[in-house]
Amino acid sequence: MSQSENTPGKPEFKQLWPTQFMSLSLPGHDTANPVLADHLLEQNIARDDMTVDYTSDNLFMTDHPAVIWLRQCCDRAVLDYARHAGIDYDLEWILQGWANVNMRGDYHNLHNHPHSWLSGTYYVSVPDQSDADTFRSDLNPSAISFFDPRPQANMNSIRNDGQVDAEHRLLPKNGDLFLWPAFLHHLVHPNMAEMPRISISFNVVLKWKNDYIPR
Repeated sequence: MSQSENTPGKPEFKQLWPTQFMSLSLPGHDTANPVLADHLLEQNIARDDMTVDYTSDNLFMTDHPAVIWLRQCCDRAVLDYARHAGIDYDLEWILQGWANVNMRGDYHNLHNHPHSWLSGTYYVSVPDQSDADTFRSDLNPSAISFFDPRPQANMNSIRNDGQVDAEHRLLPKNGDLFLWPAFLHHLVHPNMAEMPRISISFNVVLKWKNDYIPR
């Protein structure tokens, strides 16, 4: 417990229990993404239910050059995330990744990623949705939404109060990498374009050291 040292008459503010979210556009994605797209589409043809059967294989264990490039970028992103969060000691982790190929109408229901520290997604190809026939205004084609992890916090919501805005929605671009705590619930809105939406999702699973085990 820390002791408050407020100056009399001057309010001080601290954001308690933040949910840190990281986004960046990977340099080199213009070159890597077409190669990744071809590789993942070939895998999608060869494997039934590749997008939903994500626990049976680890994409990052392959030796494909573009996948190796992405694995190195993801490892660097995890390190940057940890340092920004104030973690000043060494961590060891495993990246467990899988491909998502979403055809027209495909989406992902609300979920989170148990048994992991962080989760992330890299966007290989996000098709233009501007000409898609949506027939309704609330579909948010190809967007991804993240939700406040505090249950019912939005019941106190008032306009422009960012602390209780229940949904954070983003429309990714090719080359975007997002990283967030694995407990955070999220969903992916339908792809309404004729071209597939291709992404690579992954979990960051911490490796336990012997030094951490109580004796």
